[in-house]
Amino acid sequence: MLALVRRIVTLAAAIGLGAPALAADAQVAVAANFTEPAREIAAGFARATGHRAILSFGASGAFYTQIAHGAPFEVFLSADADRPQQAEKNGLAVPGSRFTYAVGRLVLYSTNPVLIDDRGIVLKRGIFDKIAIADPTAAPYGLAALQTINALGLGPALAGRIVRGSSITQAYQFVRSGAASMGFVALSQVIKVPGGSRWLVPARLHAPIAQQAVLLRTGAVNPAAIAFVAYLRSGPARAIIDRYGYEVR
Repeated sequence: MLALVRRIVTLAAAIGLGAPALAADAQVAVAANFTEPAREIAAGFARATGHRAILSFGASGAFYTQIAHGAPFEVFLSADADRPQQAEKNGLAVPGSRFTYAVGRLVLYSTNPVLIDDRGIVLKRGIFDKIAIADPTAAPYGLAALQTINALGLGPALAGRIVRGSSITQAYQFVRSGAASMGFVALSQVIKVPGGSRWLVPARLHAPIAQQAVLLRTGAVNPAAIAFVAYLRSGPARAIIDRYGYEVR
């Protein structure tokens, strides 16, 4: 496997030198919060390499369960570090291929332009109906939301008002549709959305949202999967990630 890791590094240096003679597809499982950046990265990847990244979006926990049961994904872009580490530990991933591709930020968001103040005091005032979060057991951003609520000492007060989406995408949809007055979502989901009101949650209120990627064993001999992992670490990809409000390491 060391030879494969070296090949990834070599490919990273070679990105942009032209498309390969034989283009291929890579099946990529992508955490829902990373939907828009991943689409842009996949488009740049296709232009740079000739390969295609076939993207599927969902909750990281659900993806890990699918991968463990034989789903044919070849690259896994999780919203946390735990699932990629588990994939590596359980022999589902190529050793040495795991890395942090982004560090996410959590935002309390509402379509109502005057509901949320810039310090999140609205949570204590309680002048709202429902608050949306992603399922904490499946979505790292949902876990970060729950940690934030508990860090503020508001767990019991808000328990009856929380509505849970299966993923961060559904949590955001609850807010956009009006099913919830506001919700904890990923900064990347609203960074380009005009209007509304929002509070950027201080990182100290929850565990770091270190989003890790890993090359799965199913993609170990697929040049497109190997090249996509390499491209994710390239300058063009990192620039896209930065534009969506993630910290890039």
